[in-house]
Amino acid sequence: MREEIKSQVEKGEMLPLMEEFYTIQGEGFHKGTAAYFIRVGGCDVGCHWCDVKESWNAELHPPTKTTKIVENAAKYSDTIVVTGGEPLTWDMTALTTQLKAKGLQVHIETSGAYKLTGVWDWICLSPKKMKLPTQEVYDQAHELKVIVYNKDDFRFAEEQAAQVNKNCILYLQPEWSKRDKVVPEIVDYVMANPKWKVSLQTHKYLNIP
Repeated sequence: MREEIKSQVEKGEMLPLMEEFYTIQGEGFHKGTAAYFIRVGGCDVGCHWCDVKESWNAELHPPTKTTKIVENAAKYSDTIVVTGGEPLTWDMTALTTQLKAKGLQVHIETSGAYKLTGVWDWICLSPKKMKLPTQEVYDQAHELKVIVYNKDDFRFAEEQAAQVNKNCILYLQPEWSKRDKVVPEIVDYVMANPKWKVSLQTHKYLNIP
């Protein structure tokens, strides 16, 4: 039985589901939009400031049939956000094909460090220094969201902006625990470099998931 489950996970027919919830998208271009979030376990990118470290170990999260995940998602919203962990650790083809078949808008939040699988209406690329995105994700990203933890992240942000396609929207977002320090720096930077926009984790201010 374990082998069969493992095989289904490898094909993306089952995914290590950490949690699923209906809330308001708090970040980036679609902030303020009601969205159903599917959080998939498994990530080896290892950001020290990650606010969902419990997502890293896929073994902790039960392999769940994509058909069941899709059935749940379709009850709540037309906008579905697949996040993690790092969702591209897994093959997203089965999940996204089924979501699209139900006429849903399907978004992903990814570091872009792995092969791009799945059918997406919106790709939010949030690159990490430890494991840079693949060229394919740079080419297809709709928004680039760089988390600012310290001053070096502005340099990193410009490096990443040079890699994405010309239509990609550029965001700088303060790392939550450092927000008091870095928000003024981000504001100054965006005013001096108006190709960038400010993204805030508005869901944390609203005190919702």
